[in-house]
Amino acid sequence: QVQLVESGGGLVQAGGSLRLSCVASESTSSFNVMAWYRQPPGKQRDLVATISSGGLTSYVDSVKGRFTISRDNAKNTVYLQMNNLAPEDTAVYYCNGRRFVKVYWGQGTQVTVSS
Repeated sequence: QVQLVESGGGLVQAGGSLRLSCVASESTSSFNVMAWYRQPPGKQRDLVATISSGGLTSYVDSVKGRFTISRDNAKNTVYLQMNNLAPEDTAVYYCNGRRFVKVYWGQGTQVTVSS
């Protein structure tokens, strides 16, 4: 069974930065797409950023210019660098991997941004 394990969350002041990591139990190059989602308190889980096996990236408008998704296939790891964080970025962040019709999720890591 594929496992995705996130880390790097925490409490940060507005304007600060965090880097989330997602380590996969299998090669990240085997996934068609890897992504980060987030779920704010009391709200639905939404897509934040994606990166394809070829390295193409996409972002939701609210994080463009602040967040950067990247992958290191040698380390089986996907990152989300988050800069200039704002209180509205507070959420549980989930790593997601898609391999053809199968979708895998991590357990999530909490990010809290104080004003």
